[in-house]
Amino acid sequence: MQQDVTPDRFRHVMRHIPTGVVVVAAATENGPVGLAVGSFVSVSLTPPLVGFFVAHASTTWPVIEPLGRFTINVLGEDDEATCRAFATSGGNKFAGVTWHPSPMGSPVLDTALAWFDCTAHSVTDAGDHRFVLADVHDLSVRSAGRPLVFCHGTYQRLGDRPPVQHGRV
Repeated sequence: MQQDVTPDRFRHVMRHIPTGVVVVAAATENGPVGLAVGSFVSVSLTPPLVGFFVAHASTTWPVIEPLGRFTINVLGEDDEATCRAFATSGGNKFAGVTWHPSPMGSPVLDTALAWFDCTAHSVTDAGDHRFVLADVHDLSVRSAGRPLVFCHGTYQRLGDRPPVQHGRV
């Protein structure tokens, strides 16, 4: 018997797919702003394009979108506190976070495992989110480090064993 695909059932199954976590950040005249995103993907090598999804309910994306440029900072395994700060709504998410400007002037987190300097190529509605397709103008990676991963509803490091899951939704 087929079950309905409810939001709770969909979320439960999707929690089993590991995702990297990034911070999308921009420089405004009032200081840096950013948000945590768990849906970053490589889209194209030629031209270099990346993408991510941002919720319609985001209060930070409407500040970043009109600027047209931003960095995407790949969080390292020791950046869980940073991720939690950028996942909250409101407040100064950059408090205590060290960063430097990218070549295009957007914030690069000093602890980022990698970063991409981007401009928005297009923004498309996708259900309760928007898909942001971005042109990559510059990028860099640290020589060592592992990414922060979100899976099974928790932040994890590569090599961690997933928590035991019981029941079915």
